[in-house]
Amino acid sequence: MPPFTGPELCALQAHEAVALLKKGEVSRDELIDAAITRIGTVEPDVNAMPTLCETRARKAELDGSQADHPGYLAGLPIGIKDLTPVAGVRTTWGTPGLADFVPEASAPLVLRLEARGGVVLGKTNTPEMGAGANTFNAVFGMTRNPWDTSLNAGGSSGGAAVSLATGEVWLSHGSDLAGSCRTPAAFCGVVGMRPSPGIAGPGPAGNGFHLEAVQGPMARSVRDCALFLDAMAGFNPDWAISFPPPQTSYQQAVAEADPHVRIAFTPDLGGFAPCAPEVETHLRRALGQVERAGAMISEDCPNVTGLDHAYRTARALLWANGAGALPETVQAQFKASLRQNIQQGRELSLDDIVTAGRAKSDIFDRMVAFLKHFDVLACPVVGLMPGPVEEEFPTEIEGQTLTDYIDWLRFSFLAATAGLPALSVPVGRDRHGIPVGLQLIGPPRGEARLLQVARAVEMAMGGPLGPIDPVVTHG
Repeated sequence: MPPFTGPELCALQAHEAVALLKKGEVSRDELIDAAITRIGTVEPDVNAMPTLCETRARKAELDGSQADHPGYLAGLPIGIKDLTPVAGVRTTWGTPGLADFVPEASAPLVLRLEARGGVVLGKTNTPEMGAGANTFNAVFGMTRNPWDTSLNAGGSSGGAAVSLATGEVWLSHGSDLAGSCRTPAAFCGVVGMRPSPGIAGPGPAGNGFHLEAVQGPMARSVRDCALFLDAMAGFNPDWAISFPPPQTSYQQAVAEADPHVRIAFTPDLGGFAPCAPEVETHLRRALGQVERAGAMISEDCPNVTGLDHAYRTARALLWANGAGALPETVQAQFKASLRQNIQQGRELSLDDIVTAGRAKSDIFDRMVAFLKHFDVLACPVVGLMPGPVEEEFPTEIEGQTLTDYIDWLRFSFLAATAGLPALSVPVGRDRHGIPVGLQLIGPPRGEARLLQVARAVEMAMGGPLGPIDPVVTHG
């Protein structure tokens, strides 16, 4: 493991820091001091959290009215992805046309997190409008992988993952449409979760009924991920698809985890997604370790017929109705891949939409039936290890040509299309020392069991990893 030379407070897991806050053994300002020190040290090498709001964080009022809530954070500093407005804090969506935008109001999820004791310390970097799995934009530049700063940190929640891996903050908010929580978590050695739609706040602005794009928790451990999901979750009748959490907290579910879990594994989703041999070999080795700890592992795969068309259609509709509805002065400065997505949405036919809707329903039904026999479906998060940070996206995997900037993210399509919870949990590091993540997909609104399985995997693999100093390999 690379060393960690930051403040001792920054090495704590989130639940440990929250416990100290609740007991009065550490103050919010002491945590802010530690975080600001760490950010100042590592940001020049990784560029994870380019916008800070330290003064706002120190002045934030904690009313304590939800102090008994299981997700109460008690003054813990957190990061918010730069696609989500925070009142009075520069929010750019990584696009030049909004580079100086400062919202007057915070997004609903931010208000919920602040009501539950979260203190926003800064905004984490993202690709433009969240489009892509390499975190770079024309406003703030590239975010680098802390395990090797010449590599891609993943995206679109790349800044969030790196802020955790380097110990800048204890919890960091993400969002996920094509693996945007899961891919950077896998590349950076942290946990990234996309909950079922409606669990963690409303959908994208202007797309309140959209099911593919969700917000979710990112953390350095499964237990901390459960804590953050507890802080995010809760029914609100003002949100179109809001869904209540279970009566027992997600943290309690994780505390009751045991190694006797049932996992179906597929290395390629039945030929749907290519996977490099080094990734498959590593995951098989990791699952062997999980099996020896008490799990039942079966190689099996659901029928994913129609998945590609269904996912791409829903994604294109979201872009056309989201970024594609912004003023032309903003859209004129979009990168080419983003403009292409928007145009695809505008060109969809009625047949495209009808066919995709039917396929989506069929895929959901097949997944529900499949998961009656297993706790989760396990597969790669992505089919290859991170590439050079300067490369927007890979163009081939194992000789298979990739057609566009999301083709290499095919493993992320299933959970998004079927509206299922999924996460990435670290399962060790490859021969070059870079973390590898395993994707786990659970049944609808099955977050509690999904987190239990993830904890079983984490325990079998000796995790969590913990924060590191960036391994600087670029000039």
